[in-house]
Amino acid sequence: MTTRYALFEIENLSKRFEVADGVPSGTKRQYNISPTSSAPVVVLRDGTRHIEHKQWGIIPQNAKDASSVFRYKTFAVRSEVVFKKPSLAKAIRTQRCLVPANGWYEWRFSEGQKIPYFVTQRDHSLYALAGIYSSWTDPDGEERGTYAIVTVDSHSSSAHSRLTRPIILHPDDEATWLDPAISDMVTLYGMMKSYTDDVLTIARVSDEVNSTKANSPDMITPLA
Repeated sequence: MTTRYALFEIENLSKRFEVADGVPSGTKRQYNISPTSSAPVVVLRDGTRHIEHKQWGIIPQNAKDASSVFRYKTFAVRSEVVFKKPSLAKAIRTQRCLVPANGWYEWRFSEGQKIPYFVTQRDHSLYALAGIYSSWTDPDGEERGTYAIVTVDSHSSSAHSRLTRPIILHPDDEATWLDPAISDMVTLYGMMKSYTDDVLTIARVSDEVNSTKANSPDMITPLA
């Protein structure tokens, strides 16, 4: 399950994702985005792409607080169940977004220790993870935009691969994924594919990522 990712190439967000109105103020480099954090996503509104900050983790409408994100694990949604859950069915059909990222973290367990790895594309390019979005009104009446990352079973044979990985959308599929007029399962499932290890770089990194408070470039530096 995807629980952390990084986005630090923010100077290229507008050009990479063809966003006309630029990057919202306050957008910062983040090396350790965790559930309930606020991060930029790309949405399509009236045919135009926009970058909006949303909270990672879809919160059920009847939830009393944001802790349900952890209770129901709605920050990472498996592709094979996303159409089956009533709380997510509308989002996967008509409220899809691109989640800009430079990489994500995976963990393996060895001799009782939780060891982190950073996973990115071999060319280190900025890419889009498949996302869905929604909103939630808190007890004080404030509406919050929320999102989740869609995952798929990994076909990796690597010993440190997780069971599931976030879906990296092919650039040619990004416009289709954003289009709310496209809602059939066949088309959407056709874009939900797992990248193989030959196009990914997987490197052991510092245990610093185990703390949700940590946020520095050193976190993605491979360890010798």
